[in-house]
Amino acid sequence: MNIRTVHVAAPDGTALATDVCLPDGARPCPAVVIRTPYGRDAHRAELRGWAARGFAALAQDVRGRHGSPGEWQPYGEHEGPDGTASIAWVRAQPWSDGKVVAAGASYAAYCALVTALTGPGDGQREGARPGGAHRDGGPDAVIAAVPALGLVETAREPGGPERLWARAGWWAAHGDRHDSDPDALNRAVADDPGLLEHLPIARLPERLAEPLGRELPSWPRLWAEHGRGRLVAAGATARLPLLAVGGTRDPFADDTVALWHGWGGPARLLLGPWGHRLTADPAAPPRARLNLGALYVRWARAALAGTLEPTRNGVIALGDSGRWHRAPGTAAPGTSSPGRPEAARSWPFGSPAGLRLLHGAEFTADPGRPVRSDDLAVPLDGRPDRCLFLSPPLPRPLDLAGSAVARLDVTADTPSADWAVRLTALDPSGRADPLAFGIVRRADPPGRAADVTVPLGTLGRRLPAGTRLRAEVAGHHFPAHARNPHTGEDPVTATRLVPSRRTVNPRGGALHLPVVARRRYVEPAPEICR
Repeated sequence: MNIRTVHVAAPDGTALATDVCLPDGARPCPAVVIRTPYGRDAHRAELRGWAARGFAALAQDVRGRHGSPGEWQPYGEHEGPDGTASIAWVRAQPWSDGKVVAAGASYAAYCALVTALTGPGDGQREGARPGGAHRDGGPDAVIAAVPALGLVETAREPGGPERLWARAGWWAAHGDRHDSDPDALNRAVADDPGLLEHLPIARLPERLAEPLGRELPSWPRLWAEHGRGRLVAAGATARLPLLAVGGTRDPFADDTVALWHGWGGPARLLLGPWGHRLTADPAAPPRARLNLGALYVRWARAALAGTLEPTRNGVIALGDSGRWHRAPGTAAPGTSSPGRPEAARSWPFGSPAGLRLLHGAEFTADPGRPVRSDDLAVPLDGRPDRCLFLSPPLPRPLDLAGSAVARLDVTADTPSADWAVRLTALDPSGRADPLAFGIVRRADPPGRAADVTVPLGTLGRRLPAGTRLRAEVAGHHFPAHARNPHTGEDPVTATRLVPSRRTVNPRGGALHLPVVARRRYVEPAPEICR
């Protein structure tokens, strides 16, 4: 199975560099199309894997990246039309049977989705019918892994705070250039450890120009947009099948779940114990590993054959245990009705049986000395910079599968305040393992108590007996997130930072976790492909 490079014409004639790998034999076959800004060469082994299983496989450099000419505009309006033109080209080839799966991870997942939802037909295709005719336009099915759904979704948390480290790293590596330099930000920070502390954030490109050797003119556009949820909303009208793949350690896990939950056609969710790269922990036991390539092929065949149930099904891995549980909202087998939701168990703050206060009912959130996202150590002496709670040891193992939330009764003396909650699992030896995190921005009247809800994402974990839960409530999570200046100014353009005095009612609010009440484990592949 040889790979050849062709150039597919975009609607304006731009020649998009595309690698094509065909299966052996002369019979027409279905195709998988991957459109990526990260270099089509990285997908050669994947293309051969698809071709070995009877699919034509294509990987294309998006406009302005690597082998494709043109101007690179992340999340630009050209991605949908360019994807539609590429799929039309595939269907016109003599080796094509007309059936196409759009697939991709991260930005490439966005490309697949925007092609399905903004091209001719706007996602109305109901999946391929065996031997049936195909309309020109979008794909017949979509595989969207760890989807980065847009500028706003990647730039800010749903609760408002800016994802500083991740966006600075991505733009340094990929923004305003034809190729990639994944370590660019790390090198710049090594030369200037306080690089991200300089203000304003809007002028970060000026400080990066020398170490990067280029300007970043697209950086302001990242922060200029504020509307989110466009693709999730568009997915509600889709009729084609979707496989949404994510990781409970991926920062975009909530977007993956929202996409699946709102999809109008047959939808499947696979949420494993992975980060954004979908790689397993090297220390994980073999039973915790899953062959994603084989699962993708099996699902694609079912989707194109039209044999998927017209339901919403999903599974969540319980960490690295090798156990999988049905995701909340999954249809029961043989029905279109969603199963029972997870049972939320509460750990009240300030309760001996819940989470007792250790430190910092009153603390100062000082942006000049912020709580750091890259340090799990918790100081217990000196002036408090966070509020700290701790649970008693769990009397028995606990399975968690679903969404978690913290509810707080708090006060800040500034017109703007971020509330960050970091939940850590402490094993019996005291080893700290990150469990959940959430952050929201509030503009409550200074000095007035407020009830604040902090979503903590979707969890999939098995906690052994003896585990203790540690909850930190802080005002910053830097450098993962930009520092709130506490003045009411936009953190991206602010040049002045002031401390914020905080109070946490030690007997107000609670931690709510999605406890699996009935342990009925499932195998992921059959559940995803039914």
